[in-house]
Amino acid sequence: MKKPLVIVSGALATKPGNGGNAWTRMSWARGFQRLGCEVFFIEQLPAATERGVYAASINFFQAVTVQFGLSQNAALLAGNEVLVGPPLTELVKRAKESALLFNVSGHITQPEIFSACRCKLYYDDDPGFTQFWHAQGADLRLTSHDFHFTIGENIGSPACPIPTSNIHWRHTRAPVVLTDWPVCAPKEFDRFTTIASWRGAFGRVTHAGKTYGLKCHEFRKLLELPRLVKTRFELGRQEGGNVLGFLDSLFEIALQIYPADKKDLIALLAYGWRVIEPQSVAHDCNSFRSYIQNSAAEFSPAQGIYVDTNSGWFSDRTVRYLASGRPALVQETGFSRHLKTGAGLLAFRNLEEAVEGAEKISRDYEFHCRAAREIAEEFFDADKIIRKLADEIGFGLP
Repeated sequence: MKKPLVIVSGALATKPGNGGNAWTRMSWARGFQRLGCEVFFIEQLPAATERGVYAASINFFQAVTVQFGLSQNAALLAGNEVLVGPPLTELVKRAKESALLFNVSGHITQPEIFSACRCKLYYDDDPGFTQFWHAQGADLRLTSHDFHFTIGENIGSPACPIPTSNIHWRHTRAPVVLTDWPVCAPKEFDRFTTIASWRGAFGRVTHAGKTYGLKCHEFRKLLELPRLVKTRFELGRQEGGNVLGFLDSLFEIALQIYPADKKDLIALLAYGWRVIEPQSVAHDCNSFRSYIQNSAAEFSPAQGIYVDTNSGWFSDRTVRYLASGRPALVQETGFSRHLKTGAGLLAFRNLEEAVEGAEKISRDYEFHCRAAREIAEEFFDADKIIRKLADEIGFGLP
């Protein structure tokens, strides 16, 4: 019996040196493979303006696809030009043979490939941004897809103000292939960590008279944390290469922060946060995984838009901490309506709850490590998530 072909499309080479982003794409590819599907990965870049402009992107794309066994089943385009992979005519042929296009954020738009796919699924991993932009008239090509899935699990419910615009948003979660992220034995508790961007890829969004913030706006509310808990925060910045500050504490965060946010960086250091270069800990899939698994636990605020809309968004990065048997203390976005919290996964709404959660994890660390893995197995196992999604759309897995 021939394996059904799934085309997974998303930004990979667009973010060279970003191991965490690569895992978000490859986990879906790996998940479909494990359930008996053939997977072909396609990425589309803007048309190149000059030769060599995409050298770093090509190298990163090839390294990741080779690592995940997709070297013969992957293509990188720049406009209509194929930079890596078979010619466009062959890609169109594969698209016609496909049973499903799993289109992350509507990434693939190349007309011949897109139109050749029989079943098109839009996967939204930026809940709030996607729906607000669509409601405001942005051309996100949502209506050209057959199915729409989002990791904003409260979208469409009275608890969430994000508009649906008459689109049936189905709910899913960021998957983790558990064998790719084995549980790690508890270590001596030494630090919370995370890997993040100070502002993220997008700007603030205003809708119906309300402006929704970014991660930096939530982080500023937590600046005092190192002074309230005997911890160490370590933040990394993508432009530098040196450690910018040290403190005898238990928290590390590898943070992308740009020179324009110099005032924020100064404030972070003044409150006792430690700043490092994220490229040194997460430049590829292996280093990203190693950094997480060598951490004791995660601490992280969320994007303001996820918090203020009660979207139910949950970080795929946090999923990998949990799978590794590493507890997570993360900002509430409404996810506690759907996930178990209080053991392994702790949610906070304000500075006081963040302090309390940090103390709980450090006091009974091994208990929270065991609970973290259990949460990953129950709620984020790629096998379970993809089977549920396939059942919803009538996609026959082998």
